[in-house]
Amino acid sequence: MLILECPYCGVKAEETELTPGGEAHLKRAGPGSSDDEFEAYLFMRKNPKGVHFERWRHSHGCGKWFHAARCTATLEVFGTYPAQTTEPPKDIQDRIRAKRPDWEGWA
Repeated sequence: MLILECPYCGVKAEETELTPGGEAHLKRAGPGSSDDEFEAYLFMRKNPKGVHFERWRHSHGCGKWFHAARCTATLEVFGTYPAQTTEPPKDIQDRIRAKRPDWEGWA
């Protein structure tokens, strides 16, 4: 079972207490975007085998959204951080590099 720690309230919650929100750090399509750009924003998502950044909501707790870095193949969690963060914190990126030297880095 996947267990994530909410960065706001500090509770370690099982995935049944959380609500998944899909891929984190998406660039939103603006008002002047083309139909193709808007379609890509709505439907095109990464589905990697390996390190992935996701959004989660602590729905049965404080109710806040946060981001998690984890490996989709092993369910290993590298860390969680507030949803307002625009990119993964350096300590989480360092943790990923230490355990996954083949990781290509934050893009």
